Amino acid sequence: MASAISANRAELLAIANSVATEKMIDKSIVIEAMEEAIQKSARNRYGAENDIRAKLDPRTGDLRLWRVVEVVEEVEDYFKQIDLKAADKLQPGAKVGDFLVDPLPAVELGRIDAQSAKQVIFQKVRDAERDRQYEEFKDRAGEVITGVIKSVEFGHVIVNLGRAEGVIRRDQQIPREVPRVGERVRAWIMKVERQNRGPQIFLSRAHPEFMKKLFAQE
Repeated sequence: MASAISANRAELLAIANSVATEKMIDKSIVIEAMEEAIQKSARNRYGAENDIRAKLDPRTGDLRLWRVVEVVEEVEDYFKQIDLKAADKLQPGAKVGDFLVDPLPAVELGRIDAQSAKQVIFQKVRDAERDRQYEEFKDRAGEVITGVIKSVEFGHVIVNLGRAEGVIRRDQQIPREVPRVGERVRAWIMKVERQNRGPQIFLSRAHPEFMKKLFAQE
């Protein structure tokens, strides 16, 4: 059984590494997402009322699971509180008001609800990707950038900029110019906005500043 679990852990770390590399984000963000998924799974198993924490060792894949409980004189919430007598067994000398760690048997990683784990991980990865893109482009307004036309939607040109996408709206295009998918295009970064669906990078080929920059580069 132990070898099956450790193989599972090795597999989990391999997934964390590949997602981090592929998405160019910090591995710690992926590990954090996995911990969240494990916590969610453990709450399903031990009761959602528990304050359950999980720690996944990024080097070994070892999993520690515990519940946080507060020491009180009189227990009102059996999920999150314990009395002094019980607390003393966990940590001799514990006082009222202390928060203690009550270790739980580690949930087998194979039993984690794969679907919810994936959702948590992908959401975290998406958020981290959006943050990275915004940080990369937020101070670049006024630059001329080269990209490849990915698609034309309702007259707006979507440009692949490598690690992000920009849009040349209809009113920022050169009149009578016909954009073609797959074509390389140069444009001026007008502004970068942070939005819920990710950073919006607005490009222009018609702005006077773009023409000035192009002439200066030539």
